[in-house]
Amino acid sequence: MIRTIALLVMFLASAMIALAADQSSNSEEPGEFDIEPPILKQNLSDELAEAGTPDGDIARCEKKLERAKQNAAGAERLWKIGVLAKMEIEQRALKVTKCEAELARARVAQAKEKVAEQESRVASGETTKQELDAAKAALAPLIEAEQKAVAKRESAELEVAEANLRRQQKLFKLGSGRKSDVTNAEEKLAELKAPKN
Repeated sequence: MIRTIALLVMFLASAMIALAADQSSNSEEPGEFDIEPPILKQNLSDELAEAGTPDGDIARCEKKLERAKQNAAGAERLWKIGVLAKMEIEQRALKVTKCEAELARARVAQAKEKVAEQESRVASGETTKQELDAAKAALAPLIEAEQKAVAKRESAELEVAEANLRRQQKLFKLGSGRKSDVTNAEEKLAELKAPKN
């Protein structure tokens, strides 16, 4: 008698589960996972800045640089209290340097576009040669600033690679590192030291 009641209860429970599963799969209402997350403002503004204008590119680079500077600003204090590793501080400082070089490159690209625009206007007779010379004069210091930023970035990358190699060698000597990590660090350093074409 108890077995019959238990069998009947199990049969009813499985029928209810099957019915509930069938109803939930046929439902027209969106499920919990069918809803897309909202678009965040900071993602939207980055997409608009990347839309293609040179000014948008410069604005995107400036924003990126500002965020990198903010991340790097408190890193030394966080390292002293043990929250961050020294390597993380080096990476944050390197990111700031890379962003500065990217911003300088974007400014030069914008100035070159202005020079090209002025050249086409001079050729069509819309403006004078003096305005073209002024645009070229504004381009020269930007090119110099870009060269300095690129040199600074390359120097910083080299310093970080050397520090990483020393770190990996030390870890390998202590038995905590792998030979492949040392080899990768050596290859990265050799790649950075190789002359550029």
